[in-house]
Amino acid sequence: MVDSARGISDGRSLPVLVLGLGNDILGDDAVGILAARELRAQLPGVVDVIESAEAGLALMERMEGRERVLILDSIMTRRSEPGTVMDLRPEDFGKVAAPSPHYAGLPEVLALAERLEIPFPSEIRILAMEVEDPFEVREGLTPKVAAALPTLVARALDVLRDWTAQRGA
Repeated sequence: MVDSARGISDGRSLPVLVLGLGNDILGDDAVGILAARELRAQLPGVVDVIESAEAGLALMERMEGRERVLILDSIMTRRSEPGTVMDLRPEDFGKVAAPSPHYAGLPEVLALAERLEIPFPSEIRILAMEVEDPFEVREGLTPKVAAALPTLVARALDVLRDWTAQRGA
């Protein structure tokens, strides 16, 4: 499992956070953290990059005080081919009731942050890749997901370039 906040070296937080989610010993579930690693190498000092196996309420602290957050993750809907990248926003998830606070998803985290008046990002984007098998304990992606990883990274770079251009305007 990965939980790494390797980003900029001086300890400051940058306004934009890339949050790569997943578990690098669960096959395709690692696609978000692998994409985050590539972005870190391509954009040193431009955005903060955090890799995490956390979920739910544990992510609230990571996003607090940021202007924008780009989440990279795997998704398994079985409605798209493995390797398909979906561009989602929090409102795409609708309201769901988590079975307990330990399993809170993004909608619950956003609602709680609003109720507690926690400063949260003005924009959250989720790039999720349809995966084949996020449950098998193994290292490495399935062939279709591995082949599509550069597409996920390219889409993330497009979002980040757009955001940095907006800040400079």
